[in-house]
Amino acid sequence: MLPRMTDAEIIAARPERNQVDSTQPYSFLAEREFGPNGRVLDTSTIFLTNRECPFRCVMCDLWMNTTTTTVPPGAIPGQIQHALQRLPSAQQIKLYNSGNFFDSQAIPTSDHPAIAELVSTFETVIVENHPRLCTERCGQFQDQCGIQLEVAMGLETSDSKVLASLNKQMTTDDFAAACRILLRHGIRIRSFILLRPPGVTEEQGAAQALSSLEFAFDCGVECCSIIPVRSGNGIMNQLQANGQFSPPALRTLETVQSESLSWNRGRVFADLWDESRLRGCDECRHDSIQGLRQMNLTQQSADVVECPECRGENG
Repeated sequence: MLPRMTDAEIIAARPERNQVDSTQPYSFLAEREFGPNGRVLDTSTIFLTNRECPFRCVMCDLWMNTTTTTVPPGAIPGQIQHALQRLPSAQQIKLYNSGNFFDSQAIPTSDHPAIAELVSTFETVIVENHPRLCTERCGQFQDQCGIQLEVAMGLETSDSKVLASLNKQMTTDDFAAACRILLRHGIRIRSFILLRPPGVTEEQGAAQALSSLEFAFDCGVECCSIIPVRSGNGIMNQLQANGQFSPPALRTLETVQSESLSWNRGRVFADLWDESRLRGCDECRHDSIQGLRQMNLTQQSADVVECPECRGENG
């Protein structure tokens, strides 16, 4: 088991953060996503530039594209407008801010009305937030928007010991309580589930991911994203060098997504943001990635790609 690390240890291992401009989102893109109503939805995804998250999780690398101070009032609406002027029309919008939408040190609360007006033409707005920061403000923001709000929260894992080792600064009880608050306001919930956090084997990682998906659905989560853990943030590089972490195999991601989709309990997406870091066989990697993309878009469980070269081990 990985020993619990402090904020100071995690920060000390960091490389330099990237240079960002608070007047512009650091990235934005158009994508397609299978929606809760069975339609594939055009989606505008905007990665907002704002202050770093105060929760310094071991596996997180999102801080690399954040500022060290709160952005000026009006900056976030300006970023959203900048992206929307360059993106095609869509049914839903994701406002991902590398942390917590309802952290006033990241996104000034005074900007909520302007943000709500900008997203009011969409069917759904999706934001991310730490469970401990889910309060009545979430319901107030949904009322301001006049559309469906969906809050994405990192459960990461339902294994209490592993969760504590990640410096997430929450418990599974905190997650369940946040879900109850959101559901009371009619807010949809999506959850991030880690695949093979540090300190666990490949087999343990798969089993923990499946148990975590079950826990999330039991809490009323409607949609889960499986996040393969990666290095690159400093402390994860150290853990990998020490043999305490290894990126999960592509085969494991396929297996976990396929099995969890077969439950028919909610949508399950495989996060392919940095697919090149997943361990896999050169002969079947392309087919495996395509299979994962197909499961993402159809939400239909599929057989794991068979390969005579790797004999199903995929790395």
